[in-house]
Amino acid sequence: MTRAALLVLADGRFPAGGHAHSGGAEEAVRAGRITDAADLERFCRGRLHTTGLVAAALAAAAALGADPAALDAAADARTPSPALRTAARKLGRQLLRAARATWPSDDLDALAARFPKGAHQPVVFGLAARAAGLGPDDAAHCAAYESVGGPATATVRLLSLDPFDATAVLARLAPELDQVADRAVRAARRVADEGVDVLPAASAPLLEIGAEFHAARPVRLFAS
Repeated sequence: MTRAALLVLADGRFPAGGHAHSGGAEEAVRAGRITDAADLERFCRGRLHTTGLVAAALAAAAALGADPAALDAAADARTPSPALRTAARKLGRQLLRAARATWPSDDLDALAARFPKGAHQPVVFGLAARAAGLGPDDAAHCAAYESVGGPATATVRLLSLDPFDATAVLARLAPELDQVADRAVRAARRVADEGVDVLPAASAPLLEIGAEFHAARPVRLFAS
């Protein structure tokens, strides 16, 4: 395993398409739920402990070798919003394309053949981490960080928020991110014996509802 591979996979400049998505932040800004750094921190904390936890567990399970098809179905079941399911698959398709170019592997090729329109992003994160020689902890951290890093970056553009303030939010959330990743890995390790139903299914109804409103808007800065 090489930690450098983790830095590459988690780097915001990795061409995985995340820059085009706000993780629900654009709709939250429009609705007045994010107006400053304090609001951003509350938004990211809520996202981390719900969709971030789910994504981290799916990624860790994929890195451990669980059936990608079963994990993808589990991701679908945990994503009620059609708009969010579509966004997750678009992000997964772009991430898979980048990962196959960076860390060629039979597992990634098989995933691309099985899901030509894209698998859910966390599942791809897990297989990409595995192809890069990383473990489930790394995959979980990548997925969890993605859940808050995307909204923080997007809010800088949406509100002209000071990037130092946005980065400080992520730094303050770091201990909780570690906790979420640890919890996700513990659940993922049970999948081999108990099946995918053991994975977390935390929900964030406002994100789901907001995603549907956002998808219907004719003018928007971010895809989701």
